[in-house]
Amino acid sequence: MTSIKYKLFTAIFVSFLTVFIINGQESNIKQKAVLVTGASSGIGLKITEQLSSNGYFVYAGARKQKDIDRLNAMKNVKAIKLDVTKWDDINAAVETVKKEGRGLYALVNNAGVGIWGPLTEVEEDDLEFIFNVNVYGPYRVTKAFAPLIIESKGRISTISSIAGILSGRFMGPYCMTKHAVEAYTDALAAEMQKFDVQVSAIQPGNYNSKIGETLVKRAKSNPEAFENSLYKEEYDKLISSEGDRSQYKDPSEVADAVEKALFSDSPKRRYMVVPNEIEGNWTITQILREMVQLNENQAYKYSREELIEILDKVLTEIE
Repeated sequence: MTSIKYKLFTAIFVSFLTVFIINGQESNIKQKAVLVTGASSGIGLKITEQLSSNGYFVYAGARKQKDIDRLNAMKNVKAIKLDVTKWDDINAAVETVKKEGRGLYALVNNAGVGIWGPLTEVEEDDLEFIFNVNVYGPYRVTKAFAPLIIESKGRISTISSIAGILSGRFMGPYCMTKHAVEAYTDALAAEMQKFDVQVSAIQPGNYNSKIGETLVKRAKSNPEAFENSLYKEEYDKLISSEGDRSQYKDPSEVADAVEKALFSDSPKRRYMVVPNEIEGNWTITQILREMVQLNENQAYKYSREELIEILDKVLTEIE
């Protein structure tokens, strides 16, 4: 009799355990997972906070252990050591995500850095550094996680900038990388269309983030580079500012745009997100200025009426 009871208890226990495991697996499958690079501060942290609080599971990439520990304390977040310039970190991150069993629905390439300097004086090492993070970083991480994204027919978003359209003095290195991200987005979108994977670029204007502080910190680390600069006055003004961006708005609007890009039924290729009308006007005007410049000196120049007709056609395509 005791043996029968034991067997019955064992059968019931195994049944409950099986149901628990299956339910856990189903929960993992139903909860869409997103990888966010550069999640320790600024825009990346805001994206992580918003997505995790809205019920999505976030793999939050960070480089420093203190940031990893802080991110791990958040609900629906698993922090991953991830330096986008290191293949060892990236490959390890892929294995971690695979072992978790959730798959990966979306990737947000957010990690980025800034470099300040006149293009006639900027060091080649500095250019290599910024391209390594801002351009090769998204390339590496997307390449590594593409099979998982394709499997889930998911989404890929890269944080670009209105600097991917605009450009100005001393910000040439940064603008160059963001122009590259714009081209990367269009090419990747065309290639991923075959697999029903949607690709977008998020183009923030000026929002509060740590990028200004890191830019100034890097400039200060090599003061001799500016000692004999033709732009020493501008350099001194930059470092006195300490890169403080606290005067700008919290980047919640950027996180809203990312969430739309990742989970909207009809995602857009680009989401320009600016804190005021002025920055939007700068950006749109520059696009139109380039159109006029392209049209002005070409053999098959369009008239004003023809340009408006083209614009109307493009507007119809987007709608």
